[in-house]
Parts: sequence; structure tokens; C-alpha cells
Amino acid sequence: MELKPATLAGPTLAGTALTLIHAGRAATRSELTSQLGVTRATTGAITAELRDLGLIVVDSGPGGGHQGRPSHRVVPDPEGPVALAAQVHPDGYAVALVGLGGVIAARRAWHAPVPADPGLVFGEVAEAAADLLRTSRRRCVGAAACLPTAVTRPQGTAIRALYVGWPDGSPVRELFAAELTRRGVAAPAGFSAVNDVNAIALAEHRHGAGRDAGHLLVLVAEHRGVGGGLVLDGSLYTGSTGLAMEAGHVSVDPYGRPCVCGNRGCLNVETDAARFLESAGRELPAQGPILDEAIALLRDGYQTDARVRQAADAIVERLGLGLAGLINVINPDRVLLGGMHGALLAVAPGPLREAVARHSPWGHGAAIPVEACSLDDAGLIGAAETAWQPVLDNPVLIRSLPD
Repeated sequence: MELKPATLAGPTLAGTALTLIHAGRAATRSELTSQLGVTRATTGAITAELRDLGLIVVDSGPGGGHQGRPSHRVVPDPEGPVALAAQVHPDGYAVALVGLGGVIAARRAWHAPVPADPGLVFGEVAEAAADLLRTSRRRCVGAAACLPTAVTRPQGTAIRALYVGWPDGSPVRELFAAELTRRGVAAPAGFSAVNDVNAIALAEHRHGAGRDAGHLLVLVAEHRGVGGGLVLDGSLYTGSTGLAMEAGHVSVDPYGRPCVCGNRGCLNVETDAARFLESAGRELPAQGPILDEAIALLRDGYQTDARVRQAADAIVERLGLGLAGLINVINPDRVLLGGMHGALLAVAPGPLREAVARHSPWGHGAAIPVEACSLDDAGLIGAAETAWQPVLDNPVLIRSLPD
């Protein structure tokens, strides 16, 4: 009996194929066949199903192959469905439509003071997001927001969102979903909320500098404070309740600055953008993005301004100490630094790597590659990954999307 393509593919096999194409790990049907470990006929059935679902394009032109045999290219459909991603940070907001492959199809961002009422924040974000979807006329698989706070799982509540002044325990996922639903945005794959650095880590692992890492540690000095993320064997590690990897609250000086968490000397306050600006003798801007100002000062002044260099070197030493401790506990095979930490690595790669090695027992940390994050808008792309995940697991969910 001849099997139908949907039966041949099945949710699991089709999902694996879509994930490989999505992550850029299989660009042709030949590569897909090899990685799936199936026959060419089965691969043909799988790709035909994914094409009929509007998720991929099978290019009829030759894309390479083995032993002179051409193999068709398989790529995400550039006009296919999108995930709606939103990012909230202390200096403003951004929304984007993100297709398969981590490609941003449309984006809007604006700087504005963030209200202390998360309901007002998500109302503004949802209005912009709904307008973006209407303008694009693209179908939406799901929606996710990345936020500058720890987010519990599965409840989706914010824990200690002090940088934006929200009440502890704010139901951010529910608020986000309610505001989008009120504006007619359907999300068949669901609504989710995720910590911003967790989103960055996921995006970098799938589409950026963290590809192929088995144990990827990411540390980012974002708009305020410092956050961490960990991807283990392809999956984001969030702990038992979603609150794992609050690396910004690793203390590097028990007598250091007080941190919002109640401790002293945390990476969060000893190696962030505000600490660098103050140490370099600059006043913090009353308005506007602190992160952008800190990175510009670091890049322009590290080689020419003694006080800037002194401030940067002090942060390098503290960051090296914190990284060494994290490396000793986690034993990653790659470390990525983002935000101001990535800028520090760019201007002082030798001193930073030397600081990690100096504080690592047996010099183990010296052998771990320390690189910079590579993606623009990694938070938005990573948030979109969480919205896409149900479809990556089971592509037939796409049939429930409204036309």
C-alpha cells in the first residue's frame, strides 16, 4: 500500500526536518536525507508536505549533491508565516515579525520611558504589533515577549522586575496575551514570555555565534544590569521553575556596591554599563539608552583616554573573576559575551581572556573559547524562537492558522 506524504513524514520526522532547515543545518534535500537517516523518497515526501504547508520552498535549481547528482535546495519560505516578537527594556520597546530561519521580516522600535504598570506597557506594545501584522498581511503562528526580568515557568510571572518598576509577581504572559487578543491577534501556537538574556542565548545558539556548541554559556550586559543564559544540548536551561542562570547575581566583591537583589558586589552592578560610565567619570544620561552611550565611549576612548581605560580594565578584572566561577561550575564548551561585555571583548580581548584564566583553577578556563555574540536583535529573534517552537515540534499545527 502506498503511504500518503503526511503519514510518511509524521509530526516528529517532519518537525526534525523543519528544525534542520530553520537552523540552516540542511540546505539541500541531499543534506536533509543524510541527517534524517531516511531514504530519498521519504525526504521527498517530507519536503513536499512542508512546502504544501507554506513553510519551505523547494528550489528546482541544482543545489549540489553527491557523486555528481544534483540536489534541490530547501529553504524557509520568505513569504511564509511569522512569529510575533516583542522586547521591553528600561529604555524602550521593540516589536518584530520573525520568519523561519530567524529572519526579521518587519520591525519597529522606539525609545520611551517604561511605565511602572505592565498592563500599560503591553497595551502600547500590542498596539504596535497588531499594526505591524495588519500592514504585513502575514499569518502569525504565535507571540512571545522577552523582558528584563526573571520569568517563572509555566506561569509566566515576572520576578523582581525592578529595572522597569513592575510589581513583583506581575502576570506578564497573561497581560501580553490579553492585550494582543483584545486587538484581534490570534496565536495558535500560544503566547509566551521569556527573560531577555535567555532569548539572546537561544537565538545565538540557533542562528549566531553559538551554533554547534553543546554547552553554551551566554553573559550579557544589556540596557541595565547583567544577565546569563545557558543552552544545553540544544535546549534552553531554565531550572525547575524558569529562574535558573541569574548569573548577574554572582558576587565578585562581598564589600562592593549594593545590588537590587539585596547582596553586594554582584556582576549586575560591578560590570554593567552604568558602572562603567560612572567609573569613567561620565554622568548617566537622564534620558536615552545608557548601553549605547557606554559602548560608544568604550570603543572611542579605550585607546586614547586613560580614565576610560582604567574603568574598563577594572570591569575586565571583575568580569574575568565572575566568568571563571561560572565556567568552573558549568563547564561549558563555549562562552559568548553580549552588550557591553561584547564591546569589552572587542577592545581588550587579551586582558579579558587572561583574567578568566588567572582566576580558573588549573587554568581550565583558559581553554574555553570566549567570543562575542553576533546577532543584531538577538532578543527579538530568541523570543520568536519560543513562539515558533510548537510548530517546529509539529508542523501540522500550521493548518490551524487563519487565512
